Amino acid sequence: MSPTKLSKHPIHLGLNATAEIEPEFTGDMAWYVGYGDRHSQDGPEGRLVTMHSFTEPWTTWEMHPHGSEVVLCTAGSITLLQEQLDGTVETITLGPGQCVINPPGIWHTADIEDHATAVFITAGLGTEQRSRSTSPTQP
Repeated sequence: MSPTKLSKHPIHLGLNATAEIEPEFTGDMAWYVGYGDRHSQDGPEGRLVTMHSFTEPWTTWEMHPHGSEVVLCTAGSITLLQEQLDGTVETITLGPGQCVINPPGIWHTADIEDHATAVFITAGLGTEQRSRSTSPTQP
């Protein structure tokens, strides 16, 4: 087996402790739809492992209703914003080697001051997104 770049080819962690290298990541919704089609049989237990680099704040909030997401900063600095169930927003700044968990059902987004790279281990089933210009609790 040859090495692969996680930023180009995410990995799916599936049932029975399986791991599969995914097709090249395009970033568009069609890629996510294809991923969902390929691994729907794993239900909420499947995990998507990705690595992304950022130079600007995220433009959306997202929420994973069926499981936690681990965020591991590998370079730079990333500030995660988590909207708690009571509506308050908690900020957590990560540097290289630091991680945090986005709990299930918690809306989150990120600010980037200069640059950041992070690894995400996501329970993606049913993920929802909303524009960052809209409050996460307001449709």
